[in-house]
Amino acid sequence: MSFSFPKIYPILDSVVIPQAGRGEFLYRLGSELTKAGVVLLEYRNKAGSEAELLADAAVLRAAMPVGKVKLILDDRADLIERTGFDGVHVDAGDAAPDEARRLAGPERIVGTFGGSEALLPGILNAPVDYLSIGPVFASTTKQTTKAPIGVEGVRRLRQEAGPGAVLVAVGGMTLDAALAVLAAGASTIAVAAAIFRSADPAAEFRRWKAELQS
Repeated sequence: MSFSFPKIYPILDSVVIPQAGRGEFLYRLGSELTKAGVVLLEYRNKAGSEAELLADAAVLRAAMPVGKVKLILDDRADLIERTGFDGVHVDAGDAAPDEARRLAGPERIVGTFGGSEALLPGILNAPVDYLSIGPVFASTTKQTTKAPIGVEGVRRLRQEAGPGAVLVAVGGMTLDAALAVLAAGASTIAVAAAIFRSADPAAEFRRWKAELQS
């Protein structure tokens, strides 16, 4: 898999998607994000049914076409073929990285959780394309018992990982902090609430993108 990760990408959590007019909302949102320059997006749906997940995925894929946007499915490596997405992110309790890679194949993106206070043992040898690290700050969209690691935690994990690993900083990210997190060694920033709880997510993404010069 050859893909140059952008400095910022959105994580779209299903909690921000309304039930009424769901398909229309998602298509409009996906189209606007594509026009705003999003090239990578993760879709996360922890509580919805399989049918809802597949329906959402179909709309996102239509609005964010192959060749323009890489779509990452959270958790459900078993559904990657049916969604037509470009990759999958797996955490503890999901498919193991080896299994996710088997299901996704060699050409799709596979990511997994890399660590918080320290990298997980052996994680640098996992068959993945990126490692998420954090939470860097307190998250409002994902339940976790892990304490925030802050900017210094990002710097420590970069030193542990070496220069080659793609490290994605997640958790409570703000634009004010993002530059410091990138300077500390994160390869890219994944942002959920700060973009999708804004009145105009596409405009907010443009603002982040311009500031981070991605």
